[in-house]
Amino acid sequence: MFISQNNRAAMRNPWVLGWLGLLVTVVVVNIAFILTAFKTNPGLVEEGYYEKGREVEKNFQTKLEARNRLGWDIRLQNPETVVAGREANYSVNITDKVGMPLRDATVTLHAYRPSDASADLTSKMELVTNGVYQSRFVLPLKGIWDLKVAVQRNNDELEIARRINVVVP
Repeated sequence: MFISQNNRAAMRNPWVLGWLGLLVTVVVVNIAFILTAFKTNPGLVEEGYYEKGREVEKNFQTKLEARNRLGWDIRLQNPETVVAGREANYSVNITDKVGMPLRDATVTLHAYRPSDASADLTSKMELVTNGVYQSRFVLPLKGIWDLKVAVQRNNDELEIARRINVVVP
């Protein structure tokens, strides 16, 4: 047997076939990843992300100082199980530094969907009793949601956040 470019014996060798199979598998998997990335891209881009990134430390220090100075205790109560498409009650109990109910505040509940900015919701919470604010709304999609409560009184503002999982019925 002599070596020639016309010799087809190499294509019957299991090592050559194995390497070719591995190469084809890698190319197919990469094409599948690229197609999946384009089909499922949520397109989430934080507006002004660079400026916000530069301000992180300053904002953190400001929020920490406000939290210590104000001494507000903010407790968010949400249903134990949140079902997609069903209205649910969300309430916030807020007390000041000495434990008295905070009544004269503007409270807003933001629901952010990390994978889809178009599904984000905002709801103004109404005062129902001393220091208890309430809102009812529907989270339309299953999956992870971030709830953020923003409490504002005069020039003071404080926020808390919680991550929840919404299930299907």
